[in-house]
Amino acid sequence: MDHQQRPLMSDRVTVNGTVTPLALLADGRLWWSEGIARCLSVEKDILGFVASGPYIKIKSLVETRDRCCISGPPARLVRNDVVFMPSSEESHRLWCQKLREFIDSLGRPKRLFVFVNPFGGKKSATQIFAEQVQPLLEDAQIEITVQETQRQLHAQQLARSLDITKYDGIVCVSGDGILVEVVNGLLQREDWDTAIKMPLGVVPAGTGNGMAKSLLDSIGDPCEVANAVLAIIRGNKRPLDVATILQGKTRFFSILMLAWGLVADIDIESEKYRWMGSARLDFYGLCRLLNLRQYNGCVSFVPAPGYEAFGEPTSYPGKSTTSNGSNSAPSNAELDNLQRHGYLGPEINLENLNWRVINGPFISVWLHNVPWGAEDTMAAPDAKFSDGYLDLIIIKNCPTLPLVSMMSELNKGGHVKSPYVTYLKVKAFSLQPGPRTMDKEKEGIIDSDGEVLARGKGTYKCNQKTLMAYDKLQITVDQGLATLFTPI
Repeated sequence: MDHQQRPLMSDRVTVNGTVTPLALLADGRLWWSEGIARCLSVEKDILGFVASGPYIKIKSLVETRDRCCISGPPARLVRNDVVFMPSSEESHRLWCQKLREFIDSLGRPKRLFVFVNPFGGKKSATQIFAEQVQPLLEDAQIEITVQETQRQLHAQQLARSLDITKYDGIVCVSGDGILVEVVNGLLQREDWDTAIKMPLGVVPAGTGNGMAKSLLDSIGDPCEVANAVLAIIRGNKRPLDVATILQGKTRFFSILMLAWGLVADIDIESEKYRWMGSARLDFYGLCRLLNLRQYNGCVSFVPAPGYEAFGEPTSYPGKSTTSNGSNSAPSNAELDNLQRHGYLGPEINLENLNWRVINGPFISVWLHNVPWGAEDTMAAPDAKFSDGYLDLIIIKNCPTLPLVSMMSELNKGGHVKSPYVTYLKVKAFSLQPGPRTMDKEKEGIIDSDGEVLARGKGTYKCNQKTLMAYDKLQITVDQGLATLFTPI
């Protein structure tokens, strides 16, 4: 007999009043018969089990599809219980022992800290957690500590001081914003190098959900709550690149994207039409396309291997020394102090790298760390989670009609094939933003991971304080610094 087919445990049990053979095979399949052969994978399908009197209840999450619909949307995951009665008390004890041993051998998380953002998206995260997330975690017998965020940066503050020794992971039931806050909080700790290894999970409950979509789409799964929770329960992990955005002494750690120009303008300025719901992005996008802005400026970058032909040779553009009034670089003593109190970014000798430059004017400059910027926006189809590079998408000199056509391709990544798009991978990047070409008195917005990093003169809510100034900033990538729960 094949080793994988060897039963770890077998018995004649009663299922729904029918006596049937039941076997737990060495490869983790639970096999039985109710007229037809049935099978569940402990690793892929089974969340946990509970013993109640003479019965054992298997808690699982299985695919279901309309039998009349061969094509169409992917199968949904639904909770399903299988209850069986072993043949004897001793058999009951052995079944519980073997099932527990196999589940424990999978390395699944046992204790999770869960952030729930009640303010994001449709403000439905609290309900999503109570009705869809918590029942699955309880089925998997995972201990959870739940914290609703109360304000912006609340998750970041808590992540800075959280006792990470108590948990096997941190889960964000939200859009992408809370996940970004958690990463920034963990990297601001004295023990950042240990803290950032904490596995992070994300359950889509916000507006964009780009990280959840990127993770689930990587194996063809739909961006649904049950699929995301199952990935967390199963406990598989993958590394994630983290980008350090630096301006003077100010740092922001990005895991999704940076945008300047058209994309940032639509993302941020459309907030004035928030009453329109998700339609605000389409509406304001059309407004911007019909009244197109272009921006002066330049982007410098270190290309990944194979992309050296893009741009023109240049020297290292140098660090920005401006950040909300700060004009001096930190001294060695200050750097030592900063390092003790948080992560400073990857150690790279930027001056000795082969820099290239592309000058404006630009319609849009977009950097992406993962393929999807939102559930309906495949911004960077070639982006990888941990290749050590950012995908750079530049739009220049594009007439309105081709631009409209290009933007309609965003949902499947077809925009990068346009002759008006420059698409490449970079290891390091420097942005020198400038004013609008048609109105030198007005500047632009720099957006990272859905938050405004900088607002230039004459922009929407330009009087609001931002983390950085509308000036040169530098971005470097630390390959695989963070860790995510992943479906594979």
